[in-house]
Amino acid sequence: MNSMKRHEKIMETLLEQKEVTVSELSEKLDVTGKTIREDLDKLESMGLLMRVHGGAVLAQKDQYGILTSRGALEKHNSEKIEIAERAITYITPGDIIALDGGSTTLEIARLLPNEPLTVITNDLFIIAELTKKDQIRLVVPGGSRVRNMLVSEDTEHFIRKLNIHKAFISTTALHPEFGFSIYTGDLVPLKRALIQTAQHVYAVVDHYKFGNFALRTFAQLPEVHKVISDRALDESILAPYKDAGITIDY
Repeated sequence: MNSMKRHEKIMETLLEQKEVTVSELSEKLDVTGKTIREDLDKLESMGLLMRVHGGAVLAQKDQYGILTSRGALEKHNSEKIEIAERAITYITPGDIIALDGGSTTLEIARLLPNEPLTVITNDLFIIAELTKKDQIRLVVPGGSRVRNMLVSEDTEHFIRKLNIHKAFISTTALHPEFGFSIYTGDLVPLKRALIQTAQHVYAVVDHYKFGNFALRTFAQLPEVHKVISDRALDESILAPYKDAGITIDY
């Protein structure tokens, strides 16, 4: 297993457990304790974790880019609903939209009226929500299950052949320098395909994700047409994002 894949596995484990030990990771990833300590040092230098005696804890404890539990779905729920309500205003009957996987895009799916609309998604929670709405045409590119998402090597190629009016993208973090990022590389090709295929790209970003970054950047700021956030967003931090040409609806 190469170092990048190990780093992803370490961050996934931290997101689930909030704390890990060197011995636990060494056994899980089948590498020496020395290798794990070097990995943890590297991730600490990137600001993603903090070393503690015998292991590490998350440096950015309010980040939930990977949905592993019901608690992750319910975290900051009022902000996610607020963002979803704003996002819905950009959708009109007859649109072909893509909903990236995530707890905020799930709220968008819940709020979508049962009217003629095409929705492309690989998120199992969103799929389950939209099957209840018979007027919505649901398109699922498919793949093997990776947590709450269906992904495969063919997924991005399928998406690139579609005509998508609007894509709503989720992210673990948003940073002026590192752009939009997540903790695992499994979903980067899917996100890239959505961003490069859609006519309009909207990123749905909770206020607490601004100024943070995760392990893998999947898009730079100018690649997204608009960021939709919530009213708790601090206006004083927005200058570098606006300088990059992004419109922020909050």
